[in-house]
Amino acid sequence: MPNPHIAIGIIGPQTFVDQIENGIRSFPTFSPVYWVCEHDEQVPALAERLAEQAEVLLVSSPLAQRLIKEKNALSLPVHCVPVREAALYKALLRAYGAGRPVAGGSIDSLTELMLARACSDLGLSRDAFALYDGPAYASKEDLVAFHAAAYDGDPGKAALTGSESVARELRRRGIPSLWLQPADQDVIVTLERALLSTETRRSKETQIVVGLINVDDFGKMVQQRSSEHEVQKLKLDIHRMVLDYVESLEGYLTPLGGDEYLFFTTRGIFERETGGYKTIPLGKDANKTLGISISLGIGFGQSANEAGTNARSALRKAKEAGGNTCFIVREDRTLIGPLEMGEPVRNVLALTDAELIKRAEDAGMTSAYLSRLLTHQARTGRNEYMVHELASLLGITVRSAHRLLQMWMDNGLVEITGIEKVPRGRPRQLFRFTLLDGRTDGTAADRFRTDHR
Repeated sequence: MPNPHIAIGIIGPQTFVDQIENGIRSFPTFSPVYWVCEHDEQVPALAERLAEQAEVLLVSSPLAQRLIKEKNALSLPVHCVPVREAALYKALLRAYGAGRPVAGGSIDSLTELMLARACSDLGLSRDAFALYDGPAYASKEDLVAFHAAAYDGDPGKAALTGSESVARELRRRGIPSLWLQPADQDVIVTLERALLSTETRRSKETQIVVGLINVDDFGKMVQQRSSEHEVQKLKLDIHRMVLDYVESLEGYLTPLGGDEYLFFTTRGIFERETGGYKTIPLGKDANKTLGISISLGIGFGQSANEAGTNARSALRKAKEAGGNTCFIVREDRTLIGPLEMGEPVRNVLALTDAELIKRAEDAGMTSAYLSRLLTHQARTGRNEYMVHELASLLGITVRSAHRLLQMWMDNGLVEITGIEKVPRGRPRQLFRFTLLDGRTDGTAADRFRTDHR
Protein backbone atom coordinates (compact mmCIF):
# COMPACT_ATOMS: atom_id res chain seq x y z
CA MET A 1 0.00 0.00 0.00
CA PRO A 2 1.41 3.44 -0.88
CA ASN A 3 2.34 5.78 1.94
CA PRO A 4 -0.55 8.26 2.42
CA HIS A 5 1.69 10.77 4.19
CA ILE A 6 3.25 13.65 2.28
CA ALA A 7 6.79 14.49 3.37
CA ILE A 8 7.38 18.24 3.71
CA GLY A 9 10.82 19.71 4.39
CA ILE A 10 10.91 22.78 6.66
CA ILE A 11 14.06 24.92 6.86
CA GLY A 12 14.55 28.03 8.97
CA PRO A 13 15.49 29.49 12.35
CA GLN A 14 14.33 27.79 15.52
CA THR A 15 11.49 30.28 16.11
CA PHE A 16 10.19 29.75 12.58
CA VAL A 17 10.41 25.98 12.93
CA ASP A 18 8.50 26.10 16.23
CA GLN A 19 5.73 28.17 14.65
CA ILE A 20 5.42 25.83 11.66
CA GLU A 21 5.48 22.81 13.96
CA ASN A 22 2.50 24.24 15.80
CA GLY A 23 0.56 25.05 12.62
CA ILE A 24 1.26 21.77 10.87
CA ARG A 25 -0.62 19.86 13.54
CA SER A 26 -3.78 20.80 11.65
CA PHE A 27 -2.51 18.92 8.58
CA PRO A 28 -2.43 15.19 9.42
CA THR A 29 -1.52 14.39 5.81
CA PHE A 30 1.89 16.04 6.22
CA SER A 31 4.90 14.18 7.59
CA PRO A 32 7.34 17.02 8.43
CA VAL A 33 11.12 16.90 8.43
CA TYR A 34 12.74 19.90 10.16
CA TRP A 35 16.15 21.47 9.62
CA VAL A 36 17.01 24.32 11.98
CA CYS A 37 19.25 26.82 10.15
CA GLU A 38 19.94 30.43 11.13
CA HIS A 39 21.48 31.67 7.87
CA ASP A 40 19.82 31.86 4.45
CA GLU A 41 23.12 31.09 2.70
CA GLN A 42 23.07 27.53 4.07
CA VAL A 43 19.49 26.85 2.92
CA PRO A 44 20.23 25.70 -0.71
CA ALA A 45 22.56 22.93 0.46
CA LEU A 46 20.04 21.73 3.02
CA ALA A 47 17.24 21.92 0.45
CA GLU A 48 19.18 19.69 -1.91
CA ARG A 49 19.56 17.06 0.80
CA LEU A 50 15.90 17.31 1.80
CA ALA A 51 14.77 16.98 -1.82
CA GLU A 52 15.66 13.28 -1.63
CA GLN A 53 12.96 12.62 0.97
CA ALA A 54 10.48 15.52 0.74
CA GLU A 55 7.77 16.27 -1.81
CA VAL A 56 7.55 20.00 -1.02
CA LEU A 57 9.73 22.52 0.84
CA LEU A 58 8.86 25.39 3.15
CA VAL A 59 11.50 28.02 4.00
CA SER A 60 11.51 31.05 6.27
CA SER A 61 12.21 33.93 3.85
CA PRO A 62 11.82 35.06 0.23
CA LEU A 63 15.62 35.29 0.01
CA ALA A 64 16.02 31.64 1.00
CA GLN A 65 13.38 30.71 -1.57
CA ARG A 66 15.20 32.70 -4.26
CA LEU A 67 18.59 31.17 -3.38
CA ILE A 68 17.15 27.67 -3.74
CA LYS A 69 15.82 28.46 -7.20
CA GLU A 70 19.11 30.07 -8.27
CA LYS A 71 21.47 27.39 -6.95
CA ASN A 72 19.41 24.20 -7.17
CA ALA A 73 17.61 22.61 -10.09
CA LEU A 74 14.87 21.14 -7.89
CA SER A 75 11.67 19.80 -9.39
CA LEU A 76 9.69 20.02 -6.16
CA PRO A 77 7.74 23.17 -5.18
CA VAL A 78 9.28 25.62 -2.67
CA HIS A 79 7.12 27.92 -0.53
CA CYS A 80 7.75 30.61 2.08
CA VAL A 81 5.37 32.23 4.58
CA PRO A 82 4.63 35.81 3.52
CA VAL A 83 4.87 38.76 5.89
CA ARG A 84 1.63 40.78 5.83
CA GLU A 85 -0.09 43.48 7.86
CA ALA A 86 -1.01 41.01 10.60
CA ALA A 87 2.69 40.55 11.37
CA LEU A 88 3.01 44.32 11.90
CA TYR A 89 -0.03 44.32 14.18
CA LYS A 90 1.49 41.51 16.26
CA ALA A 91 4.85 43.24 16.59
CA LEU A 92 3.38 46.60 17.60
CA LEU A 93 1.01 44.93 20.07
CA ARG A 94 3.90 43.04 21.71
CA ALA A 95 5.88 46.28 21.99
CA TYR A 96 2.89 48.07 23.51
CA GLY A 97 2.35 45.24 25.99
CA ALA A 98 6.01 45.46 27.00
CA GLY A 99 5.63 49.16 27.77
CA ARG A 100 7.64 50.30 24.72
CA PRO A 101 5.05 51.54 22.21
CA VAL A 102 6.37 52.21 18.72
CA ALA A 103 5.01 55.10 16.65
CA GLY A 104 7.47 55.03 13.76
CA GLY A 105 10.85 53.93 12.49
CA SER A 106 12.09 51.87 9.57
CA ILE A 107 10.38 48.84 8.09
CA ASP A 108 11.01 46.15 5.48
CA SER A 109 9.14 43.15 4.01
CA LEU A 110 5.87 45.07 3.53
CA THR A 111 4.67 46.79 0.38
CA GLU A 112 3.66 50.44 0.25
CA LEU A 113 0.00 49.46 0.06
CA MET A 114 0.27 47.12 3.06
CA LEU A 115 2.02 49.76 5.17
CA ALA A 116 -0.47 52.48 4.25
CA ARG A 117 -3.39 50.21 5.03
CA ALA A 118 -1.91 49.16 8.38
CA CYS A 119 -1.16 52.75 9.40
CA SER A 120 -4.72 53.73 8.54
CA ASP A 121 -6.12 50.86 10.62
CA LEU A 122 -3.89 51.68 13.60
CA GLY A 123 -4.19 55.45 13.45
CA LEU A 124 -0.47 55.91 12.81
CA SER A 125 1.20 58.38 10.47
CA ARG A 126 2.50 56.77 7.29
CA ASP A 127 5.23 59.42 7.14
CA ALA A 128 6.60 58.17 10.48
CA PHE A 129 7.95 55.02 8.77
CA ALA A 130 10.84 54.75 6.32
CA LEU A 131 9.99 51.85 3.98
CA TYR A 132 12.73 49.73 2.40
CA ASP A 133 12.30 49.96 -1.37
CA GLY A 134 15.36 48.01 -2.51
CA PRO A 135 15.48 44.58 -4.20
CA ALA A 136 12.73 42.18 -3.21
CA TYR A 137 15.31 39.54 -2.24
CA ALA A 138 17.56 41.72 -0.10
CA SER A 139 20.44 40.18 1.81
CA LYS A 140 20.83 40.40 5.55
CA GLU A 141 23.66 42.92 5.13
CA ASP A 142 21.54 45.20 2.94
CA LEU A 143 18.64 45.22 5.39
CA VAL A 144 20.88 45.84 8.39
CA ALA A 145 22.53 48.76 6.58
CA PHE A 146 19.13 50.26 5.69
CA HIS A 147 17.77 50.11 9.24
CA ALA A 148 21.03 51.35 10.77
CA ALA A 149 21.06 54.38 8.44
CA ALA A 150 17.42 55.19 9.21
CA TYR A 151 17.77 55.03 13.00
CA ASP A 152 17.94 58.50 14.55
CA GLY A 153 18.03 57.59 18.24
CA ASP A 154 14.38 58.44 18.88
CA PRO A 155 13.19 56.12 21.72
CA GLY A 156 9.69 56.03 20.21
CA LYS A 157 10.98 54.48 16.99
CA ALA A 158 12.30 51.06 16.09
CA ALA A 159 13.41 48.95 13.16
CA LEU A 160 10.70 46.52 12.06
CA THR A 161 11.99 43.66 9.94
CA GLY A 162 10.66 40.42 8.51
CA SER A 163 14.03 38.70 9.15
CA GLU A 164 14.74 37.37 12.63
CA SER A 165 18.49 37.35 11.97
CA VAL A 166 18.37 41.04 10.95
CA ALA A 167 16.45 41.90 14.13
CA ARG A 168 19.09 40.06 16.20
CA GLU A 169 21.97 41.88 14.52
CA LEU A 170 20.31 45.27 14.99
CA ARG A 171 19.77 44.60 18.69
CA ARG A 172 23.42 43.62 18.96
CA ARG A 173 24.27 47.07 17.60
CA GLY A 174 22.02 48.75 20.15
CA ILE A 175 19.24 49.60 17.69
CA PRO A 176 15.70 48.81 18.93
CA SER A 177 14.16 46.26 16.58
CA LEU A 178 11.02 44.17 16.25
CA TRP A 179 10.70 40.97 14.26
CA LEU A 180 7.63 40.89 12.02
CA GLN A 181 6.77 37.28 12.73
CA PRO A 182 4.16 35.88 10.29
CA ALA A 183 0.65 35.52 11.67
CA ASP A 184 -0.57 32.00 12.41
CA GLN A 185 -3.29 32.37 9.78
CA ASP A 186 -0.67 33.15 7.13
CA VAL A 187 1.16 29.98 8.18
CA ILE A 188 -2.02 27.94 7.74
CA VAL A 189 -2.71 29.44 4.30
CA THR A 190 0.86 28.72 3.18
CA LEU A 191 0.64 25.12 4.39
CA GLU A 192 -2.62 24.72 2.48
CA ARG A 193 -0.94 25.99 -0.67
CA ALA A 194 2.01 23.70 -0.10
CA LEU A 195 -0.33 20.73 0.28
CA LEU A 196 -2.22 21.56 -2.90
CA SER A 197 1.04 21.85 -4.85
CA THR A 198 2.16 18.27 -4.15
CA GLU A 199 1.78 15.48 -6.67
CA THR A 200 0.43 13.10 -4.02
CA ARG A 201 -2.32 15.54 -3.10
CA ARG A 202 -3.29 16.13 -6.73
CA SER A 203 -3.45 12.38 -7.37
CA LYS A 204 -5.94 12.00 -4.49
CA GLU A 205 -8.32 14.72 -5.69
CA THR A 206 -10.64 12.20 -7.31
CA GLN A 207 -10.28 9.40 -4.75
CA ILE A 208 -13.65 8.05 -3.62
CA VAL A 209 -14.74 8.94 -0.08
CA VAL A 210 -17.54 7.01 1.64
CA GLY A 211 -19.50 8.59 4.48
CA LEU A 212 -22.00 7.08 6.92
CA ILE A 213 -24.32 9.41 8.84
CA ASN A 214 -26.23 8.15 11.85
CA VAL A 215 -28.78 10.07 13.94
CA ASP A 216 -27.98 9.67 17.64
CA ASP A 217 -30.75 8.23 19.84
CA PHE A 218 -33.21 8.12 16.95
CA GLY A 219 -35.36 5.46 18.59
CA LYS A 220 -35.83 7.60 21.69
CA MET A 221 -36.85 10.57 19.57
CA VAL A 222 -39.43 8.45 17.74
CA GLN A 223 -40.95 7.34 21.04
CA GLN A 224 -41.30 10.97 22.12
CA ARG A 225 -43.41 11.84 19.05
CA SER A 226 -47.14 11.84 19.70
CA SER A 227 -48.19 10.39 16.33
CA GLU A 228 -46.91 8.56 13.28
CA HIS A 229 -47.47 11.77 11.35
CA GLU A 230 -44.93 13.55 13.58
CA VAL A 231 -42.45 10.71 13.11
CA GLN A 232 -42.71 10.92 9.33
CA LYS A 233 -42.26 14.70 9.43
CA LEU A 234 -39.09 14.24 11.51
CA LYS A 235 -37.73 11.72 9.00
CA LEU A 236 -38.46 14.07 6.11
CA ASP A 237 -36.77 17.00 7.87
CA ILE A 238 -33.69 14.92 8.59
CA HIS A 239 -33.57 13.61 5.03
CA ARG A 240 -33.86 17.13 3.59
CA MET A 241 -31.08 18.42 5.85
CA VAL A 242 -28.71 15.54 5.01
CA LEU A 243 -29.53 15.89 1.31
CA ASP A 244 -28.58 19.57 1.41
CA TYR A 245 -25.28 18.73 3.10
CA VAL A 246 -24.37 16.01 0.61
CA GLU A 247 -25.29 18.38 -2.20
CA SER A 248 -22.68 20.83 -0.85
CA LEU A 249 -20.17 17.98 -1.20
CA GLU A 250 -21.35 17.33 -4.77
CA GLY A 251 -21.98 13.81 -3.57
CA TYR A 252 -24.52 11.00 -4.02
CA LEU A 253 -26.85 10.12 -1.11
CA THR A 254 -28.63 6.85 -0.33
CA PRO A 255 -30.83 6.44 2.78
CA LEU A 256 -30.25 3.17 4.66
CA GLY A 257 -33.24 3.53 6.97
CA GLY A 258 -34.83 6.15 9.15
CA ASP A 259 -31.69 6.98 11.08
CA GLU A 260 -28.76 6.19 8.75
CA TYR A 261 -27.51 7.52 5.43
CA LEU A 262 -24.74 6.54 3.04
CA PHE A 263 -23.04 9.04 0.72
CA PHE A 264 -20.20 9.15 -1.77
CA THR A 265 -18.03 12.12 -2.73
CA THR A 266 -14.43 12.76 -3.73
CA ARG A 267 -11.54 13.43 -1.40
CA GLY A 268 -10.66 16.81 -2.91
CA ILE A 269 -14.18 18.18 -2.44
CA PHE A 270 -14.49 16.73 1.07
CA GLU A 271 -11.21 18.29 2.18
CA ARG A 272 -12.17 21.69 0.82
CA GLU A 273 -15.67 21.68 2.34
CA THR A 274 -14.35 20.64 5.77
CA GLY A 275 -11.49 23.16 5.68
CA GLY A 276 -8.92 20.36 5.73
CA TYR A 277 -10.82 18.08 8.18
CA LYS A 278 -11.45 20.86 10.71
CA THR A 279 -15.21 21.00 11.09
CA ILE A 280 -18.45 19.34 9.94
CA PRO A 281 -21.20 22.01 9.72
CA LEU A 282 -23.92 19.34 9.40
CA GLY A 283 -23.75 18.68 13.14
CA LYS A 284 -24.37 22.30 14.08
CA ASP A 285 -27.24 22.60 11.57
CA ALA A 286 -28.87 19.44 12.93
CA ASN A 287 -28.69 20.70 16.50
CA LYS A 288 -29.90 24.22 15.75
CA THR A 289 -32.76 23.35 13.40
CA LEU A 290 -33.99 19.96 14.62
CA GLY A 291 -32.51 19.62 18.10
CA ILE A 292 -30.74 16.37 17.22
CA SER A 293 -27.12 15.21 17.18
CA ILE A 294 -25.33 13.38 14.38
CA SER A 295 -22.50 10.85 14.28
CA LEU A 296 -20.44 10.61 11.12
CA GLY A 297 -17.90 8.07 9.90
CA ILE A 298 -15.70 8.83 6.90
CA GLY A 299 -13.68 6.20 5.06
CA PHE A 300 -10.82 6.61 2.59
CA GLY A 301 -9.57 3.71 0.52
CA GLN A 302 -7.95 2.50 -2.65
CA SER A 303 -11.29 0.95 -3.61
CA ALA A 304 -14.94 1.66 -2.87
CA ASN A 305 -15.12 -1.53 -0.78
CA GLU A 306 -12.14 -0.50 1.34
CA ALA A 307 -13.50 3.03 1.78
CA GLY A 308 -16.90 1.65 2.82
CA THR A 309 -15.35 -0.70 5.36
CA ASN A 310 -13.30 2.13 6.82
CA ALA A 311 -16.39 4.37 6.97
CA ARG A 312 -18.24 1.77 9.04
CA SER A 313 -15.25 1.47 11.38
CA ALA A 314 -15.10 5.26 11.73
CA LEU A 315 -18.82 5.50 12.49
CA ARG A 316 -18.48 2.82 15.15
CA LYS A 317 -15.76 4.87 16.85
CA ALA A 318 -17.93 8.01 16.68
CA LYS A 319 -20.82 6.19 18.36
CA GLU A 320 -18.52 4.67 20.98
CA ALA A 321 -17.25 8.15 21.79
CA GLY A 322 -20.77 9.21 22.74
CA GLY A 323 -22.02 10.56 19.43
CA ASN A 324 -22.14 14.10 18.07
CA THR A 325 -18.68 13.68 16.56
CA CYS A 326 -16.88 12.43 13.47
CA PHE A 327 -13.92 10.16 12.87
CA ILE A 328 -12.02 9.45 9.66
CA VAL A 329 -10.29 6.15 8.94
CA ARG A 330 -7.75 6.45 6.13
CA GLU A 331 -6.50 3.86 3.67
CA ASP A 332 -3.57 2.92 5.93
CA ARG A 333 -5.99 2.48 8.90
CA THR A 334 -4.72 5.59 10.64
CA LEU A 335 -7.41 7.46 12.53
CA ILE A 336 -8.13 11.19 12.23
CA GLY A 337 -10.36 12.81 14.76
CA PRO A 338 -12.46 13.57 16.46
CA LEU A 339 -13.88 16.34 14.31
CA GLU A 340 -16.38 18.44 16.21
CA MET A 341 -19.80 18.44 14.56
CA GLY A 342 -20.18 22.20 14.35
CA GLU A 343 -17.29 24.26 15.62
CA PRO A 344 -13.65 23.17 15.38
CA VAL A 345 -12.41 21.22 18.39
CA ARG A 346 -10.53 23.12 21.06
CA ASN A 347 -7.27 21.36 20.30
CA VAL A 348 -5.81 20.79 16.87
CA LEU A 349 -6.70 17.77 14.84
CA ALA A 350 -4.65 14.70 15.58
CA LEU A 351 -3.73 11.53 13.80
CA THR A 352 -3.60 8.17 15.57
CA ASP A 353 -1.71 5.45 13.74
CA ALA A 354 -2.79 1.85 13.45
CA GLU A 355 0.08 0.62 15.65
CA LEU A 356 -1.10 2.81 18.54
CA ILE A 357 -4.64 1.49 18.19
CA LYS A 358 -3.39 -2.12 18.13
CA ARG A 359 -1.16 -1.48 21.13
CA ALA A 360 -4.14 -0.16 23.08
CA GLU A 361 -6.34 -3.10 22.14
CA ASP A 362 -3.59 -5.61 22.98
CA ALA A 363 -3.37 -4.02 26.45
CA GLY A 364 -7.08 -4.55 27.04
CA MET A 365 -8.29 -1.06 26.13
CA THR A 366 -11.45 -1.49 24.10
CA SER A 367 -12.19 0.60 21.03
CA ALA A 368 -15.01 2.32 22.93
CA TYR A 369 -12.70 3.41 25.76
CA LEU A 370 -10.05 4.65 23.33
CA SER A 371 -12.62 6.62 21.32
CA ARG A 372 -13.89 8.35 24.46
CA LEU A 373 -10.38 9.22 25.59
CA LEU A 374 -9.46 10.61 22.17
CA THR A 375 -12.64 12.70 22.01
CA HIS A 376 -12.24 14.06 25.53
CA GLN A 377 -8.58 14.94 24.89
CA ALA A 378 -9.48 16.82 21.70
CA ARG A 379 -12.28 18.77 23.38
CA THR A 380 -10.52 19.63 26.65
CA GLY A 381 -6.80 19.13 26.06
CA ARG A 382 -6.65 16.86 29.10
CA ASN A 383 -4.52 13.75 29.30
CA GLU A 384 -4.51 13.23 33.09
CA TYR A 385 -7.32 12.00 35.33
CA MET A 386 -8.17 11.09 38.88
CA VAL A 387 -9.66 7.63 39.08
CA HIS A 388 -13.17 8.90 39.78
CA GLU A 389 -12.94 11.28 36.79
CA LEU A 390 -11.92 8.41 34.54
CA ALA A 391 -14.74 6.23 35.83
CA SER A 392 -17.25 8.98 35.02
CA LEU A 393 -15.78 9.50 31.53
CA LEU A 394 -15.86 5.80 30.65
CA GLY A 395 -19.20 5.12 32.33
CA ILE A 396 -17.87 2.47 34.72
CA THR A 397 -17.51 2.05 38.47
CA VAL A 398 -14.51 3.38 40.37
CA ARG A 399 -13.56 -0.19 41.24
CA SER A 400 -13.52 -1.15 37.54
CA ALA A 401 -11.51 1.98 36.75
CA HIS A 402 -8.88 0.95 39.32
CA ARG A 403 -8.67 -2.52 37.76
CA LEU A 404 -8.30 -1.14 34.23
CA LEU A 405 -5.70 1.43 35.27
CA GLN A 406 -3.59 -1.28 36.89
CA MET A 407 -3.77 -3.38 33.72
CA TRP A 408 -2.93 -0.40 31.51
CA MET A 409 -0.01 0.60 33.73
CA ASP A 410 1.36 -2.94 33.50
CA ASN A 411 1.31 -2.55 29.70
CA GLY A 412 2.94 0.90 29.67
CA LEU A 413 -0.13 2.89 28.59
CA VAL A 414 -0.55 4.85 31.83
CA GLU A 415 1.73 6.25 34.51
CA ILE A 416 1.21 7.99 37.86
CA THR A 417 2.27 11.63 37.62
CA GLY A 418 1.17 13.07 40.94
CA ILE A 419 -0.63 12.66 44.23
CA GLU A 420 -3.29 15.00 45.61
CA LYS A 421 -3.57 15.09 49.40
CA VAL A 422 -7.06 15.45 50.84
CA PRO A 423 -8.02 16.48 54.40
CA ARG A 424 -9.65 13.13 55.06
CA GLY A 425 -9.11 9.82 53.43
CA ARG A 426 -6.39 8.39 51.24
CA PRO A 427 -4.39 10.60 48.88
CA ARG A 428 -5.66 10.64 45.30
CA GLN A 429 -3.36 9.61 42.51
CA LEU A 430 -3.20 11.41 39.15
CA PHE A 431 -2.88 9.13 36.11
CA ARG A 432 -1.52 10.24 32.74
CA PHE A 433 -2.19 8.33 29.53
CA THR A 434 1.28 8.18 28.00
CA LEU A 435 -0.33 6.33 25.10
CA LEU A 436 -1.77 9.64 23.90
CA ASP A 437 1.33 11.77 24.40
CA GLY A 438 2.26 13.67 21.26
CA ARG A 439 -0.89 12.76 19.30
CA THR A 440 -1.27 16.36 18.19
CA ASP A 441 2.05 16.26 16.38
CA GLY A 442 0.33 14.60 13.44
CA THR A 443 2.93 12.08 12.33
CA ALA A 444 6.34 11.44 13.78
CA ALA A 445 8.68 14.18 12.67
CA ASP A 446 12.43 13.90 12.34
CA ARG A 447 14.37 16.98 13.34
CA PHE A 448 17.89 17.75 12.20
CA ARG A 449 19.67 20.73 13.75
CA THR A 450 22.50 22.61 12.05
CA ASP A 451 24.54 25.01 14.10
CA HIS A 452 25.23 27.91 11.72
CA ARG A 453 24.51 30.77 14.10
